[in-house]
Amino acid sequence: MSMSGARETGRRRLVVIGGDAAGMSAASQARRLKGPRELEIVAFERGHFTSYSACGIPYWVSGDVPGRDQLIARTPEEHRARGIDLRLRTEVTGIDVAGGRVRARDVDSGAESWTPYDQLVIATGARPVRPDLPGVDAPGVHGVQTLDDGEALLGTLARTRGRRAVVVGAGYIGVEMAEALIKRGYEVTVVNRAEEPMSTLDPDMGRLVGEAMEGMGITMVNGAEVTGLLTGDDGRVRAVVTRDAEFPADVVVLGIGVRPQTSLAAAAGLPLGSHGGLLTDRAMRVRGHENIWAGGDCVEVLDLVSGQMRHIALGTHANKHGQVIGTNVGGGYATFPGVVGTAVSKICDLEIARTGLREKDARRAGLRFSAVTIESTSRAGYYPGASPMTVKMLAEHRTGRLLGVQIVGREGAGKRVDIAAVALTAGMTVEQMTALDLGYAPPFSPVWDPVLVAARKAAAKVREAGV
Repeated sequence: MSMSGARETGRRRLVVIGGDAAGMSAASQARRLKGPRELEIVAFERGHFTSYSACGIPYWVSGDVPGRDQLIARTPEEHRARGIDLRLRTEVTGIDVAGGRVRARDVDSGAESWTPYDQLVIATGARPVRPDLPGVDAPGVHGVQTLDDGEALLGTLARTRGRRAVVVGAGYIGVEMAEALIKRGYEVTVVNRAEEPMSTLDPDMGRLVGEAMEGMGITMVNGAEVTGLLTGDDGRVRAVVTRDAEFPADVVVLGIGVRPQTSLAAAAGLPLGSHGGLLTDRAMRVRGHENIWAGGDCVEVLDLVSGQMRHIALGTHANKHGQVIGTNVGGGYATFPGVVGTAVSKICDLEIARTGLREKDARRAGLRFSAVTIESTSRAGYYPGASPMTVKMLAEHRTGRLLGVQIVGREGAGKRVDIAAVALTAGMTVEQMTALDLGYAPPFSPVWDPVLVAARKAAAKVREAGV
């Protein structure tokens, strides 16, 4: 149907680029509000799957999740049954903003065609950082971002006789993939450019993570930059090379992080921020474009603590963006106010959590602050199963406003960060936090919850600072 044909029948057309969390949440919410007679929805996805949990891929690789299908929230057939024209294995190769249309290519046949739109949603996600190094494209070297990536990695693990794995990078993906490979019986080496793992934490907290990883049998190589990958006579990867050493590898996983996938948007002249993500207003409308929306890992979002724009690739945000976009396209009104930067992860039984600003973030934002660190336990010390926990807290001088919290511990540590996330969103001071009425019983917490112990110490330090 042409654009004019759609208008003649009273139907408008929504085109969605990207079939995962943000894109299909937007399409589904718009469909709830507008029936097929009012709104035609066409969604393009270049892969084989839709609406899946990329965050669950490490747990599928480890075997904790038994199969791929457990990670799929809604199948293509379910979307189509709801009146969404979902086109798999179809890649959008161009956006004609002036003409209100997109060019799409069938991945298998190569055939191309133009599709007009009245409203456009860009949900192209993020792409794994793949450094331009010798051997990085050799068989046995894997990024892990999509279900297709997960299947490819599992195929390599099934075919490989050796049991040596090297993970490049020690962020969330790198740490989680190190755990997955340890569980599969591999000897794991993590090569990390930073001085400590988990650069989303301050170095003193990252050091705790590194020590725990080494205690689990993972070889940590920090402060080492990869310069290339060596291949064998069969062309497959056989080692990862740094300036000072060579690490044998039967399989390599790249866990260096992701960047917004915005080359399509950039070519169309749409506005990008300093992190390479699309810029939108609070309604998730691309700035300066009334009928173009964007959400998920391809956008930048407002940090409510620092007031600066950030790029954070998380499925929680992507689904919220999609809900906001779908509501607005469907005739309602919704906004996405921003984030405080909450994230949790685990490696074996170690839980890692953070929200708000690190020390370097606070300094970059021009804030004066105090930082405190406390040691506590997950339960009353006398109750069986109590485990140690370290909490670090940042508070602004003079105001006492909470700026950030980092937690490293065992069972019961990670989700405690949600207390701080709510406090940050509410703009609470550390003094106000000390009066929070949190749940207490010996199996769940000491009398003073570790987060509140940190808040008391931070409040005292702010009072000492005076200004």
